[in-house]
Amino acid sequence: MRRLYFMLPNLETTKTVVDELLLKRIDEHHIHVVAKEGTPLGDLPEANLLQKSDFIPAMERGVAVGGITGVLAGIAAVTFPPAGLILGGGAILGTSLAGAGIGAWISGMIGMDVPNSQIEKFEGAIEKGEVLMMVDIPKERVEEIEALVQQHHPEADMGGTEPHIPAFP
Repeated sequence: MRRLYFMLPNLETTKTVVDELLLKRIDEHHIHVVAKEGTPLGDLPEANLLQKSDFIPAMERGVAVGGITGVLAGIAAVTFPPAGLILGGGAILGTSLAGAGIGAWISGMIGMDVPNSQIEKFEGAIEKGEVLMMVDIPKERVEEIEALVQQHHPEADMGGTEPHIPAFP
């Protein structure tokens, strides 16, 4: 999956683009709209906390760092067993899984409070009343959807493409 970013001049244009995407069989839960605080979006699909925060990237980093820390702690426990205990490979596996889980949880909680770094570069335009629309689509449809929006709405600014979107948000 890829995430496309479009800056649209107003809510009317955004509604038109969303309708066109729905006609092109893009599911509504793959379309996310961000507008200025307090703007009534009506039936437009508003971006939720997962899209507006750095939750997913933070969790990914937490799993990696926590897993590595857990492996190192497991190796230390096997090499220098406490109180004469005999530990095996299960100790390494257990500490690595525990470290990955704890790292993901802590990093995810921190990431919920950090704004999405991709959205931050659009904040100025959003505060002026423009609307950011994010669309998650299969990579083979990127050119088709970009061409559709640019052809029907030359006033739309293509804000870029995010290279990889995890499947679970």
